[in-house]
Formats: sequence, C-alpha cells, structure tokens
Amino acid sequence: MFSEIREIPEAVERLLTDGHAAIHHAARAARELDPAVIATVARGSSDQAATFFKYAAELTLGLPVASIGPSVASIYGAKLRLNGALCVSVSQSGASPDIVEMARSASAGGALTIAVTNDAGSKLAEVSAETIDIKAGPELSVAATKTFVTSVVALLALVAEWKDDAALRAALLALPEALGRAVAHDWPELRAALQGARSLYTLGRGPSYAVSGEAALKFKEVSQIHAENYSSAEVLHGPVSIVSDGFPILAFAARDAAEDAVVDIAEKIAAKGARVFVTSDKVRAAGRLPFVATSHPLTDPIALIVSFYAMVERFAREAGIDPDAPRHLRKVTETI
Repeated sequence: MFSEIREIPEAVERLLTDGHAAIHHAARAARELDPAVIATVARGSSDQAATFFKYAAELTLGLPVASIGPSVASIYGAKLRLNGALCVSVSQSGASPDIVEMARSASAGGALTIAVTNDAGSKLAEVSAETIDIKAGPELSVAATKTFVTSVVALLALVAEWKDDAALRAALLALPEALGRAVAHDWPELRAALQGARSLYTLGRGPSYAVSGEAALKFKEVSQIHAENYSSAEVLHGPVSIVSDGFPILAFAARDAAEDAVVDIAEKIAAKGARVFVTSDKVRAAGRLPFVATSHPLTDPIALIVSFYAMVERFAREAGIDPDAPRHLRKVTETI
C-alpha cells in the first residue's frame, strides 16, 4: 500500500495521456446521446468514485445521476426501462457478476453503457459499449488506492471532455504534480488523536462527501476502526447525539462553495467536546490539517484523499496492523 500510494501521481499522468483517446471517445458518445439522466453501477471504493462522479456531473453537466443497486438485475431479475439513458459501471477488476449483469441489463434496457475499469479485457468491458481503462497498473494491496484515484480522475476527465471544460481539463493535467505534494502530508496530529479510538465520524459535502465515504471505508478496512460517513448537513440530525468529549471527527473541506458550511458544522461539533480535524484554513476551535490546494474545486478533494491514504497507511503500521492484508478480505470480491 505504501508504494502504491506513491505511484498515484504517475498512474494519473499515465491515465491522462495513454487513456485520453478512450475518454474522448466515450465523452463524444455521451454528448451525442444527450441523455436526460445518468445511472451508475458500482460497489465498495468504486461506488465512492461513482458518488464523486454524481456530484461532478450534476454540478458541471446539469444532469441528475442515480445509483442502481446491482441486485436489481443479478438477484431480482428486474428489467429497467433505460431508453436514452447513460449507464456508467465502475469496477476495478470488472469481474464481479452482479456489476456485469446490471451493465448487461442496462444495455438491454436501452442505455448507452460505459465501463470504467482497470482491466480492459474484463467481462464488464465485454458487455459495455464503451470502456475507459483507468491505467492504474498492478495493485497488489487489498485496499484500493491507485484504482480509486484513477477511477475518479477518469470520470472527471469524462465530464471535462463531455462539457469541453477548458478549466477542468487544465486542472486535471496539473493534478499529478499536486498529488505528488499531497503524498507528503500524513497528518501526524490526526494519527496521535486516533490512538486508542474505536469509532469516529468522517464528514464532507458535495464531491468531498465522496472522498469522506472512501475514508470511512478505509478506516474500517485498513486500521480496524469503525468509521461512519455523514454529509455535514446530516450529522446534526441525530448522529451528533453519541459525540462525547474527545470523540474523533475528520472533516474533508475542499476549496469550493461548501467549505464554509463544512467548517461551520465542524466548529459546532468541536464546541460540544469532540476532537475535530478539518482540511481548511478557516477553522478556529477545530484542528487544521495541512492540505494541497489544486487549481479547481473538483480536483481539490482528490488531493485530500491522497493525503488521507498516506495517513491511514502509516497509522495502521504504527498500530501493528498490516495495511496490505486486511483480515477477512481479498483483492477481488465477487458478489451476485
């Protein structure tokens, strides 16, 4: 996991160069279709990448994005009417039967299907009209890091090409350098606060909510700490009730329209005694975590998750846990 986190900048650069033609082709097909709605199909870290895509597409393209449960096709055998829709399936391996079956069903239901995968020869690619190879290269650690980031970048590049968004395209091209700097932040102040913790919250809003969800998943997967992810807009609607003195909270704030809202909630929870850390310069009562600001609001959260990966990998090793081999897990999970 350590080496793969440090390979992320190189993998992103490879995707943006070697993978550009496939992204451009898929974007042109999506633009010509001009769908009224986009559906996503994914599980695990890939589903967090799909959530990121949801916000990016809704904010940039003005198109609603809905997640389809793979079991709708694989277990229940329901046929969805998807004429004129775009269906994007995200799977690192492209091998899970339920994801493949839902993509096949979506195509039969009339959707244009796009596979986003690290295996261009996978079953998912075979049943999809378009394939974007995320070009992450081999990922041996069970925990997805390179493949999560390259999936997000591939989806964001799809949006940039579809919209012909010069600012977003330029920000993506500058991203490898920013991610190289983000790897250097491993948040020792947060690692110290997590010593002995058994549970915590992660918070975000908008695209940062997707990386917050990925962080919660990695806390459980890599460091065996229970973590729940909430939108900062939701945490005061009940979950805050279990917060006590010293309860750890990690809030992801990007340099976007939601930063002030995330910081405001973080400050309110810190005032209740929680140990809150935020990736923002605007905090007062909460702790500030160092971050790398990119040149675009939609690429900022990507740098944040890379710093988080550096933190959680080191935290796990310091706790005597092997982050490369989480218990009860294997690299490819196939469900029906």
